[in-house]
Amino acid sequence: MASWSFLTNHALVLSYIIPRSDSTGLEIAQSIGITERAVRKILADLRSAGYIELERVGRRNQYRVDVHRPVGRIGEREATVGQLSDLFTG
Repeated sequence: MASWSFLTNHALVLSYIIPRSDSTGLEIAQSIGITERAVRKILADLRSAGYIELERVGRRNQYRVDVHRPVGRIGEREATVGQLSDLFTG
């Protein structure tokens, strides 16, 4: 098994919360194999860059992902968060 990954932790967190918008930081961390503190930092980065919005629902956070937000070029065209997610979910 390689000691590196094709996807950054930011991409892994984003792809995890798209179908699981009510996940906790601990759930995300355990699923992708990083610390909860790292997840909190990544969520803050994604929020400040406009990729996610946070809504407090009771004692939990609910994340809304902007699936139309561009992620950069993939091949010959610009791709969005939603298109990138579709690659992983089929």
